Amino acid sequence: MQLSLHFGFARDAAQSQMPRVIIRRLHLALFLMLAGLAAASVEAGAQTSVSGMVRDSAGVPQIGAEVQLIKADLTVAANAYTNSKGHFVFASVLPGSYAVKAIGSSFLPSLRENVRVRSATVVNLTLNTLYEVMQWLPAQPRNASTQKDDWAWTLRSTANRPLLRWLEDGPLVVVSEGPNSQPRLKARLVASGQQGAFGEDGERITMEVEDTPSSSRELLARVDFDPTTNAGMESMLGFRQDLGFAGSVESVAAVAMHPEIEDAGGNGAGVGLEEAAVRTTERMQFGDMAEAEVGTQQVMARFIQNGPNTVLAEMPFAMVGWRTGNNEIHYRMATAVPAPGADASGAAGVLPAVEMANGKLVVERGTHQEIGWERRTDASGVQILVYADSISNPMLEASAHQTGGMGFAGQALMDPASGLIRTAGEGFSTAGVVASVEHRLPGGNSVRLSYANGDALVISGAHGAMSLSALAGAAKPRRTQMYSLSLSGTIDGTGTRWRASYRWQPEETLTRVAPYALDAAEPFMNLHVRQPIYRVRGEHAHSIDAMVDARNLLAQGYRSFVLNDGSLLIFAQEQRSLSAGLAFTF
Repeated sequence: MQLSLHFGFARDAAQSQMPRVIIRRLHLALFLMLAGLAAASVEAGAQTSVSGMVRDSAGVPQIGAEVQLIKADLTVAANAYTNSKGHFVFASVLPGSYAVKAIGSSFLPSLRENVRVRSATVVNLTLNTLYEVMQWLPAQPRNASTQKDDWAWTLRSTANRPLLRWLEDGPLVVVSEGPNSQPRLKARLVASGQQGAFGEDGERITMEVEDTPSSSRELLARVDFDPTTNAGMESMLGFRQDLGFAGSVESVAAVAMHPEIEDAGGNGAGVGLEEAAVRTTERMQFGDMAEAEVGTQQVMARFIQNGPNTVLAEMPFAMVGWRTGNNEIHYRMATAVPAPGADASGAAGVLPAVEMANGKLVVERGTHQEIGWERRTDASGVQILVYADSISNPMLEASAHQTGGMGFAGQALMDPASGLIRTAGEGFSTAGVVASVEHRLPGGNSVRLSYANGDALVISGAHGAMSLSALAGAAKPRRTQMYSLSLSGTIDGTGTRWRASYRWQPEETLTRVAPYALDAAEPFMNLHVRQPIYRVRGEHAHSIDAMVDARNLLAQGYRSFVLNDGSLLIFAQEQRSLSAGLAFTF
C-alpha cells in the first residue's frame, strides 16, 4: 500500500513529502474516530443516577416511602426508601428505559413510566389516596387555602381490600406520563375457584371497572358473584370527602347475599343469609404530629326466608395517635372483631362474622382497647402494644360430617357447599402483649417476626358424646402464646410475586390469640403466588395473571368431636382452603 500510495502521489522528488503528510492526517482522523467510538461506548456503559422526591397531594414530603426502579421486563432493578425530607436516590443505574414506582402507607402506589435514563435523572412522584385519583391525577401540590369540597366514589370488596388490582403486585397504581396526562379507563375480570372457605366454595367471577373521564369525576363499579347460584353476590360502595388539613369523612356500605347458607338443622327454619353494614368514619388531623379517628359501624343480618330474628348492632371505634420523628404512640378502641381474610394493611372487614347460638343469629363483637408504640426507619420497623379484650359470641368454625341425625337446629349456621358450620362460644375477657419486628431485604423482599400472648378458647373436659350447645359451652379460655414469621417479595426475571407466612399457637386452641391485631398472619402455613403469564405495556396495557392462594396448607390445628346424634365435627382455627384463578386486565 505504501508503494502504491507513494507511486500514485509522487510525481517528482520534490513532492515526495506530500504523501506522508496525507497519511499522517488519515491516521489522525482514524484515531479521533476510534477515540470517539470508544468514548461513546464508555459513556453508554457508564453508570448514572436516578433521584427525586416523593410527596402527597398537599406537597408534604413522605418519609419512609418505598421507591422501586423497574426494568422494561417488569422486574425490580433496585429499591430505595425516602429519607426524612422525602428524598430518594439510586446511585448506580445503567442507562436505559425504566419505570419508577413509589409506595406509601395509606396511599395508592404511583408509577412514572418510560423514564429514559442517559445521565443523572430527577423523577418526582406524588402519592394519592383512592378518592383523589380523579380530581388530582397526577396531583399538583395543593394550596393550603384551597377549598376541598369535591366528592368522589370509592368501592372496595367486603373484606375491605382495595379494588382494581391491575399491576403484578396487587393494588391499584396511579399511572402518569407527565404532569398534564389524563387518567385512563381500566377494567379487570377475575375468574377463580375456591374450596374450603365458609360461604365462598365454588366458582367466583369478579368484574371491576374504573372510568376516569375528563370531567374529573371518578366512577368505580364492581360485582362479585357465584355463577352457580341465582342470588349469591357481595359488593361494597362508599364515598369519602377530603377536608384538607382538617382530615376527612368517609361512609361505606356493604351488602352480601348468601342463599346457600342456612340453619344447620336442615328443617328450613332459616334459609339464605343476608348481611348489610354501613360504616362511617371521621379522621381529624392536628398538624403533622397528631391525628384522631372516630366512627361507628351499623350491622344488620337476617335469613331471607323463615328467619327467627334479625341482628341489629351498632359498633363504635376510635383511635388517637401522636407522632414525633420516626416514633408513634397511639390508643385504639374497637368493638367489631376483624373478619377472617382482612388484608394485611390493617383494614378490617366491614361485615363482621355472624353465627347462631341458642336458636338466634348473633354477631361476633367485643370491646378492645390497646396502647401501642411504633418506630419505623427506611429499612426496618418495630411495634409493641398492650391490649385488653372482652369478647362476646366468639366464633367457632368446624367441618361437619353427617353420620347421624345432624340434630343441632338453631345452634349453627351451615354452608352446604363446603360442609362448614359456625356457632358461638361463651364470651371471655383477656389481656396481653403483641410485638413485631419487620425488616426490608434487598430485591424488594421483606421479613416480619411477631409474638403475642393472651387467652384463646380450648375445649377441655369433653368426654363422651354431647350436644353442640354443650360442646360449645365446654370451650373455655386458656392462657397461651402465638409466634409468626412472614416473608414476601418478587422473583427477579419472572416477575413472580409471592407471600408466605407461618403462624403457630397450640393446636388445641380453637380461636386466635389477640384477634384484634390488624396485621397478624393467618394461622399455620399460608402461601400466595401471583404469576404474570402475558403482559403488554403501553397506552392500552393489558395482561393475564395466574393466582394461587393456599391457607393452612399443612392442615394443622384440627380437633374432632362426636355429638350425641352421631355427627362428627372437626374444629379448627383456620380451615384449609385453596383458591386459584386467572385475572384478565384490559
